[in-house]
Amino acid sequence: MSNTPQLPLDVTAIQSLLPHRYPFLLVDRVVEFEAHKRVLAYKNVTINEPFFNGHFPGHPVMPGVLVIEALAQAGGILTQLSNESGLNGKLFYLVKIDGAKFSRMVVPGDRLDLEVTLKRVIRNMAMYTGVARVNGEQAACAEILCAEVKS
Repeated sequence: MSNTPQLPLDVTAIQSLLPHRYPFLLVDRVVEFEAHKRVLAYKNVTINEPFFNGHFPGHPVMPGVLVIEALAQAGGILTQLSNESGLNGKLFYLVKIDGAKFSRMVVPGDRLDLEVTLKRVIRNMAMYTGVARVNGEQAACAEILCAEVKS
């Protein structure tokens, strides 16, 4: 993959960068990318998501931990695109979340915009700042630390 990918990236391209698959792939499209700096992606939240069956019947709300996971996946895409590595035998695991804040509920019909900025890289770890928004309004934010391991 070139350092300037052809945007937008669809789910097929995203699957070449992340090991996640349905029902746990939480990024549908990548619309902006700056190598080693930031990525803007989104997830279309639909009533068909399996977690809505139990969270909560009659009042479906996307679990906050999945909003944070979506931000972490967008961070993984940022790193993979920046390093032009694709999956290449490398996996990144979420190892730490700091300062998570949830500002609004995410519900079916929302488009969850995921803006992730690379804060710093330390050896095999990357720290990101992520903000999830719906219609420009912040839904959640957090600092996320991911570590690379060989698969």
